[in-house]
Amino acid sequence: MSIDLSKLSVRTIRDGLASKTWSAREITQASLDRIAATDESLHAFNQVTPELALAAADAVDARVAEIEAAGGDLAAELPPLAGVPTAFKDNMNLRGTRTTCSSKILSNYESVYDCTAVRRMLDAGAVPLGKCNMDEFAFGSSTENSATGPSHNPWDLDRVPGGSSGGSAVAVSSAQAVLSLGSDTGGSIRQPGALTGTVALKPTYGRVSRYGCVAFGSSLDQIGPFARNVEDAAHALKAMSGQDPMDATSMSNPVPDYAAAVRAAKVDGMKGLRVGIVRDMLDMDGLDGRIKRRTEEVVGIFAMLGAEVGEVDLPTSQHALSAYYIIGPAEASSNLARFDGVRYGVRATEAEDVMDLYLRSRAEGFGPESIRRIMLGTYALSAGYYDAYYGQAQRARTLIIREFAEAFENYDILVTPTSPEPAFKIGEKSADPLTMYLNDIFTIPVNLAGNCAMNVPMGMVKGLPVGVQLIANHFSEETLLGAAAILETEIGFDTTPPRAQ
Repeated sequence: MSIDLSKLSVRTIRDGLASKTWSAREITQASLDRIAATDESLHAFNQVTPELALAAADAVDARVAEIEAAGGDLAAELPPLAGVPTAFKDNMNLRGTRTTCSSKILSNYESVYDCTAVRRMLDAGAVPLGKCNMDEFAFGSSTENSATGPSHNPWDLDRVPGGSSGGSAVAVSSAQAVLSLGSDTGGSIRQPGALTGTVALKPTYGRVSRYGCVAFGSSLDQIGPFARNVEDAAHALKAMSGQDPMDATSMSNPVPDYAAAVRAAKVDGMKGLRVGIVRDMLDMDGLDGRIKRRTEEVVGIFAMLGAEVGEVDLPTSQHALSAYYIIGPAEASSNLARFDGVRYGVRATEAEDVMDLYLRSRAEGFGPESIRRIMLGTYALSAGYYDAYYGQAQRARTLIIREFAEAFENYDILVTPTSPEPAFKIGEKSADPLTMYLNDIFTIPVNLAGNCAMNVPMGMVKGLPVGVQLIANHFSEETLLGAAAILETEIGFDTTPPRAQ
């Protein structure tokens, strides 16, 4: 049976299972065949898990048979993500798989427990295809820092897919998977979403448990979905959200039916929605002029559809990049201290003493960007520099949080570009870390403030997809997804790259 994976969605897969158009095993096998045919050139995956995938698919098919035998309603009783092929970033634990964070130091680590977000997706019926490539320990914006080599953008194989969740973005963009999960510390879901033409959502900090996701910055990280349409992202967010006793930072706020909110928004429209374009971000140096114009056109669409549109300034956000590259590395230096070849990580085979073992294991196991950030973070936390650097960065963060809170007193949605430029060529920026860091200039403030935000594909620049970032207040994902769904319908962008069609 021939199945066009690029046309599948969560809804069509469930409808097809209910109508017996296909089985979960047939859908899963089509995804596995697609990965086998394309991943040599794309390198979205570090590990493909056909045994786990087919076993999960068979469990869905068994559930279909069970419901039928009991005379039940398949459309109503099937799990919400039944049979949906799903990929996971390689920093998320799944029992029976390797969790390497695309690093040599964890190349032999096999998960002995499940990441809560992953487990909740599987409990909702998702089928685990495997673990996706990423920048080592999520340090990067291009997936070039992976110890296994870069992933390639399906729109142009010579270009990066963004990062650090680049492999997860590629898996969805290239129709290898219908859904994937990434993690976002400073834009690592939204920025690759923009560069690959996928819907990419960073939930509010605390909306989704971080338990079982290898930490980069504990006060910044958040797990979220990639999808080819907004409604699919809503289904994924619903499945993985909610308080988790294993994560003290997860919140007990009620979890709405996000897919229902999306459908309702398409009926209710934009009337009464207050939309603010962040003018000082739009006027930043380094922003491609064509992306600026397209972002302004998106705001025009909001106005045309009945939203109340205005401008807002977030002046302290210009300091977000500086604050982030103190706070993020500081937290990373603490989180990665356990990877020393003794507690965790590949151990150096030759060493003179314990200190030499630590040094050799880390020098052999960590890549250059990981070493750079660990050193920067350790320096910022050292005696004599803590107040001057880390303390000052935290004070700047507090001001950014306050500015966002004030903006949301007047607006429901804030609009910025997602990335300052389309996908760049592999190797173009890898020798200049500071230039690479600027790729997250529009996304980092949201992580510092803890708000929810998402990328929505808004068109093409130089034959490559670009995205607009929509930002909403804490735990306002319903509003965010509703606005994104209406915008998605109005723009009508085909998220499937030519190579995946």
